[in-house]
Amino acid sequence: MQYFWGNHSSLTEFILLGFSHDTEINSILFGVFLSLYLTTLLGNGLIITLIRMDTHLHTPMYFFLSVLSILDMGYVTTTVPQMLVHFVCKKKTISYIRCVAQMYIFLMLGITESWLFAIMAYDRYVAICRPLRYKVIMSPSLCGIMVAFCAFWGISCALIYTVSAMILPYCGPNEINHFFCEVPAVLKLACADTYLNDQLDFILGFILLLVPLSLIIIVYINIFAAILKIRSVQGRLKAFSTCASHITVVTMFSIPCMVMYMRPGSEASPEEDKKLALFYNVISAFLNPIIYSLRNKDVKRAFLKVTGWGKVPE
Repeated sequence: MQYFWGNHSSLTEFILLGFSHDTEINSILFGVFLSLYLTTLLGNGLIITLIRMDTHLHTPMYFFLSVLSILDMGYVTTTVPQMLVHFVCKKKTISYIRCVAQMYIFLMLGITESWLFAIMAYDRYVAICRPLRYKVIMSPSLCGIMVAFCAFWGISCALIYTVSAMILPYCGPNEINHFFCEVPAVLKLACADTYLNDQLDFILGFILLLVPLSLIIIVYINIFAAILKIRSVQGRLKAFSTCASHITVVTMFSIPCMVMYMRPGSEASPEEDKKLALFYNVISAFLNPIIYSLRNKDVKRAFLKVTGWGKVPE
């Protein structure tokens, strides 16, 4: 559907092509992604509940982890429910307004999460390199300010991304070769030159992805230098284990995002873009609770304590 404004016709809705037109394949995908979505909500919801209920987890590290879980739950809820509906319905449209809203919320949560990873790395640095001053430095007020800082970047930069993409004229075709309204996929439908948008995406990608990732690398170089000075092998392993989960999660999220948002739109392949988006949107949020809890004795202890399903280890 189109409406006319001046000399250009503008779209009032888009069609999301998704992954396949085959009914059987879509039925299988529906089951797979429904399971992933529900497990993601359950896993992240469980982490938030355990952190809230167990006072031993009322520390800066677990405060940031609970914020990450909230972001992940919002992240997947922005895209997956609509994708599930499109798997089982013939009509795969999304209105212009809903597309803009989805794009903005997705970017806001993703950018906030990107900076949160840098904050979490700093928290590990203070815990390992300044253990005696950890509680003094990482005070509740500072933790709150840090999260607000991340949210500010998410809210403001997502607005810039979204406005710069959606002020372009869209006069047809209206088929987005993606499973949600992501900036690179939507820009391919613009009836105008997107060179400036590509440059803006690269600059913002540098600020919002490469800068936090660089800070994380610098922090971990200092952390590993401090770990190597620990004399006991057990002490080294304990210090390293607190960082391993974070490094894994950051890698899964940041690398695909950098590939997606820092390359020119002309080099993008729709099928590759879908796979990348699945990885940092769905798979990353699904794996985060598993990665953070699988080898985490504090989380296991809290789970046993809250559920009463077994003996709580000392």
